[in-house]
Amino acid sequence: MGSLAQLVWKILWEYSDGSIFQSKVTDFSIKVQDDGSTTWKDCLFDKKHNLYLYLYKSLSASNTKLPILYFFLDGGFCLGSRTWPNCHNCCLRLSSALPTFIISPDYRLAPEHCLPATMDNALSAVKWLQIQALSNSLDPWLSDEVDFDRVFIMGDSSGGNLAHHLAVKHRPGSLELSPARDTKEKTTDQLEDHNPVPSNRIMDSGTLPLQSKS
Repeated sequence: MGSLAQLVWKILWEYSDGSIFQSKVTDFSIKVQDDGSTTWKDCLFDKKHNLYLYLYKSLSASNTKLPILYFFLDGGFCLGSRTWPNCHNCCLRLSSALPTFIISPDYRLAPEHCLPATMDNALSAVKWLQIQALSNSLDPWLSDEVDFDRVFIMGDSSGGNLAHHLAVKHRPGSLELSPARDTKEKTTDQLEDHNPVPSNRIMDSGTLPLQSKS
């Protein structure tokens, strides 16, 4: 192992000989800010790679089904987790303030997993929603409370990159992820305009149009 060449957020060490060490211990000064207006749970979406996602559901009374919003976390493709308080707080806030049904997936990280592994995992996370929509044993959280005709994706920093590529791949009219879709070409700004919420955490976004069941 060579001399230390670069230190990233006191978590990732890159040495002059090209070797990399990634700490599994994180010490956050950020506290989880959960006011009880949103409930959430963990779900396995990729058994092969042991990848999980968080589902967030607003507890605000609503007479209409909630739109679905995918949120992809940041971290330069080498750091981060759905469980980290910065990502968790953002999703709690979005779910409550919009309100909307949030899906926040993890993905494989570099340097152990090089691109396009991350992109493959992002697509797998969205495919999970398709599988749920077609399933006879739909997750109870999705059965009657979400609108598969209104699906959006967004992300923070590197997560915004994933959102962009997914939105480009699945343009309006795409049949690949039927029966869930966004019936119109919208943007996250339009979603936000309908239900105002400060957008300092909405770094990059895209719309994921999917095919309707009916």
